[in-house]
Amino acid sequence: MFRFAIVRPPSPNFAAGLTRENLGPPDFPLALAQHAQYCTALERCGLALIRLDPDARHPDATFVEDTAVLLPRCNVITRPGADSRRGEIDAIRESLAQQGLALQPIVDPGTVDGGDICEAGEHVFIGISARTNAAGAQQLAQHLQAAGYGTSFVDIRGVDGILHLKSGMSWLGDGRLLLIDALAQDPAFASYERVRVESDEAYAANAVRVNDHVLLAAGYRRTAARLRELGYALIELDMSEYRKMDGGLSCLSLRY
Repeated sequence: MFRFAIVRPPSPNFAAGLTRENLGPPDFPLALAQHAQYCTALERCGLALIRLDPDARHPDATFVEDTAVLLPRCNVITRPGADSRRGEIDAIRESLAQQGLALQPIVDPGTVDGGDICEAGEHVFIGISARTNAAGAQQLAQHLQAAGYGTSFVDIRGVDGILHLKSGMSWLGDGRLLLIDALAQDPAFASYERVRVESDEAYAANAVRVNDHVLLAAGYRRTAARLRELGYALIELDMSEYRKMDGGLSCLSLRY
């Protein structure tokens, strides 16, 4: 059960952030409104929010998930794979330290983005990507294994259309993973029930299980119907402006 979440709204220069998408610049007022709706949804799920100020020095700083990996027995401050994002960790480290969390670091030459890390109960999938390198993945695995977690590496560098591992998968609890087709056959996931997302709804694979609800990007009718059939209570949220900047639902909070 999650109790808290760190969130940070986008700054007015949000459109200057990194993206591989070609969907046009984000509408900043709409992005703010969507972020507010996201925060309301987290509170509806029972979380107390720790709200950080916007950071115009780092246009991608609203995507706080990439800066840390927080599990019940292991807390790691990351070293983001994009040079322009490395400074984002300072405010996150300070906030987490104020809350009494002991943090272990990822150090050079390792890089880790939190979006590449998918916790599935006592097991953690670590994506190796353009942002999380093998050295960082190995450092993180050592931290997690010392805390008693199992780990698996999933190399997504050859998977088209996803920036991070969690761009294409989510842990739903109940022994289930939500997956795009390109990941569904990976042997790392063989022991789980795999709920497939059709290719034209691939963005919906980045869902977030928060206590008794699943947050899902709005507009993906078949994925929503499938999850409801499985008994999940959904909160659907418009993510249009964050999708333009390569972001998804999980990116916008650090939940613990």
